[in-house]
Amino acid sequence: MVSRIIPVEQFDLIIFGGTGDLARRKIIPALFKRFCDGQMPDGSRTIAAARSDLDRSGFQKMAREAIVAASENELDDSQLSAFIDALDYVKVDALGEEGWQDLAAQLRPDCVRAFYFSVGPSLFGDLADRLHTYNMVDENTRIVVEKPFGRDLETAKTLNKALSQRFDEKQIYRIDHYLGKETVQNLMAVRFGNLLFEPLWNSQYVDHIQITVAEEVGTGGRGAYYDKSGAMRDMVQNHLMQLLCLTAMEPPAKFDPDAVRDEKLKVIRALGPVEPHHIVRGQYAETENTASYRDDAENPSSRTESFLALKCEVKTWRWAGTPFYLRTGKRLAARDSEIVVVFKDTPHSIFGEDAGRHHNELRIQLQPNEGITLKVTIKEPGPGGMRLLDVPLDMSFAETLGPDADTPDAYERLIMDVIRGNQTLFMRDDEVEAAWAWTDPIIQGWEARNDVPKPYDAFSEGPTDAALLMQRDGREWRNIAE
Repeated sequence: MVSRIIPVEQFDLIIFGGTGDLARRKIIPALFKRFCDGQMPDGSRTIAAARSDLDRSGFQKMAREAIVAASENELDDSQLSAFIDALDYVKVDALGEEGWQDLAAQLRPDCVRAFYFSVGPSLFGDLADRLHTYNMVDENTRIVVEKPFGRDLETAKTLNKALSQRFDEKQIYRIDHYLGKETVQNLMAVRFGNLLFEPLWNSQYVDHIQITVAEEVGTGGRGAYYDKSGAMRDMVQNHLMQLLCLTAMEPPAKFDPDAVRDEKLKVIRALGPVEPHHIVRGQYAETENTASYRDDAENPSSRTESFLALKCEVKTWRWAGTPFYLRTGKRLAARDSEIVVVFKDTPHSIFGEDAGRHHNELRIQLQPNEGITLKVTIKEPGPGGMRLLDVPLDMSFAETLGPDADTPDAYERLIMDVIRGNQTLFMRDDEVEAAWAWTDPIIQGWEARNDVPKPYDAFSEGPTDAALLMQRDGREWRNIAE
């Protein structure tokens, strides 16, 4: 099965922070893949803007190396050279005046103009001001901003205000790469494109929902930064929140940016407060071959969590009484991101106690192998009576869609959506602020209680208290390494 490629309009994409880690690892390789698939029309250009002392050829060399490093397959040198030739570089001082006139002179008035703020949020306001000062904003202009979008409600409001003074909300694309993953979008297709699931998607039939984003890696070279944010700010407030919204939201009237985001906003505003005994925070400990979190953070007294599990409830008619369990952490048993919808047991088993308890599960796996699995109950083969067994109906994208199916990286989809002007998979200002309004009291609560994160072994399932969180309710987490 080969996907249909829909070309976008001709564009100028300007990447502020174009020599940084995100640009080299994700943005530039994503653009190259879209170029190879024929989605970028002739004449489209990418211009990196940064403080580095580079010229055009120096940046092109850097970009070529980044693409080669990111590629898992052999590259077509003619395609690579053609893409590299369309790259340019301008040295720009975000806080000064150097380079801005040179950048403005390169932009064309007759195409889509997108500015990607691949920089820290402290620079968003300065960049927005200078884009207007040097008359680089027109009706076809879009800006893309990366997380973290604030560290609490107050700073998020400040950032929103700084951007809204210079741009209309329809020009602002707050990117969360989790929403660009094929399986996340397939969650909406599974729910709203199949009569099979939506009638069962409520508290009458669903026992609980688990959302897990687990990583094997530690904080690495980001220890100092991470120690100022932690799992709640770095993962739960944005990535896990978005996954929760797509799982719990009502069907929008149409697949339209504001219609979808209106329904997600309703979910966030329906989240109830989280009780202290429904929160588990942890830090990975030192092992024989790995440093502890505190060593990585270079803070021996750190109380920042590298693991977080919590139980919350969406207080709506659809979900009243159905718990949502969220879990994320570093240095866990495996890299695994998934949403698991656990359906209730049958109200009465006709097969007797020997058959055991069985239930259906719908597992939406986001990484490392994207796919959807439905667990159903069948008879165990053999002549020994009616014994039941749970087996998966498995749809791995790589296996089901065939060898020609190329699952694109999230950034490929999201950058092209920016050029199209489609904001469906991007966060709106009120959505960001609502998420922080729910998150802030949780953080303030554990800070007021002087909570100390529970230690856990590296490459484990996390703190034992996380297992107890579920066991108290008669439930258990799916094994991360399963």
